[in-house]
Amino acid sequence: MNTLDQAPGLIAFATSVEAGSFSAAARTLGSSPSAVSKGVARLEKHFGVRLFQRSTRVLSLTQEGAAYYERIAPLLRALDEAGDVMRPATTARGLLRISAPVDLGRLLLEAVVRDFLPRHPELKLELSLADRHVDLLREGFDIAIRAGRVADSELTVRRLGELPLVLAASPGYLARRGTPDSIEALRGHAHVRYMLGGQAFSIRFADGTVLDPAGVFDTDNGIAMRVAALGGVGVIQVLRLLVRDDIDAGRLVPLLPQHPLPRVAVSALHAFGRQAPARARLFIDFLAGELARLA
Repeated sequence: MNTLDQAPGLIAFATSVEAGSFSAAARTLGSSPSAVSKGVARLEKHFGVRLFQRSTRVLSLTQEGAAYYERIAPLLRALDEAGDVMRPATTARGLLRISAPVDLGRLLLEAVVRDFLPRHPELKLELSLADRHVDLLREGFDIAIRAGRVADSELTVRRLGELPLVLAASPGYLARRGTPDSIEALRGHAHVRYMLGGQAFSIRFADGTVLDPAGVFDTDNGIAMRVAALGGVGVIQVLRLLVRDDIDAGRLVPLLPQHPLPRVAVSALHAFGRQAPARARLFIDFLAGELARLA
């Protein structure tokens, strides 16, 4: 069996990993679950190892399967991207896997569904909303959207824009505890803190002042922070866009406007280098335009 003979099995295997099951892979490939399963079985027979642990409910990679997928996924992706050279730069097609923080994803999702996807009917989009930092290569993502400082030096990074932060609390909370008129006064208030990787985000002001208050409610979810603030639990530091309607309606009150917060940089990361496929370039360009509009 040479490399070309293995191609159907390779595709069936990689698609099953990314789709999570033979049946889902079959839908993606326009095939049948039995054909996908047989393709993977032939590949396993060729190598003499099991690539998947199979059960009635779970399809999971073996150690050998995980190592093999890590090697072949970039190669199959590169073959798929080679076809972009032959297509107009305005056309996006194929599978695009995106990871984005929950709050940013919520802000951008409506525009993606309303405006971007209808323009590219041949594109299949997979969007994972999670605040953890995914490993693009190991986990098979094409693009990761991140807020704040980016430390992934081996990846290509494009700055998409900057979004303002705000400190806010409910009128009921401020009626009980008083409205802080200084950074030092803010220190004594109850705080709802955002957590990432077990660490609470500091409050950093534009002038360089840093405040690390104790938290009465810690969470890794912006929706939970908003609900807590509306319920009078304490002060939150969030993207202003997430609570803009609450501020306009008077449900939340901005704090310390005389001490502005720095804007949060939003970036897109990918591992394509300079030759990003059209589907990735077009999606990133769209996000940059949408963030400029939102900001």
